[in-house]
Amino acid sequence: MKLLEEFKTFAVKGNAVDMAVGIIVGAAFGKIVSSLVADVIMPPIGLALGGVNFTGLTVTLRQAAGDTPAVVLRYGAFIQTVVDFAIVAFAVFLLVKGINSLKRKEEAAPAAPPAPTKSEVLLGEIRDLLKDGNR
Repeated sequence: MKLLEEFKTFAVKGNAVDMAVGIIVGAAFGKIVSSLVADVIMPPIGLALGGVNFTGLTVTLRQAAGDTPAVVLRYGAFIQTVVDFAIVAFAVFLLVKGINSLKRKEEAAPAAPPAPTKSEVLLGEIRDLLKDGNR
């Protein structure tokens, strides 16, 4: 029974719940970034590069013989994956940089000075009365 209680404490503990929420939001954010890259960033890049796709680049190490398939080194798929990663990493960098600049603008905005307290107002009135009394 103690094991079940420990598991319950772990499962509903704030850290585990926060971690679960982070993973779920992270997975959803991953879909957003993938869509941003595939649907927004890649079309102009593909247009600029003339539709270059490296996935077709291969080297055949051994030809197919009978029922044995060919042994092929698909280095183009690896190159394409590296290019895709670089584009995703750069897009995420720009996104984070934009969010950080918005945060800095919010932080840099000066806060309105706090209104004086009743005692400060009263002390100011006393000061003003004392100044007027010395004239």
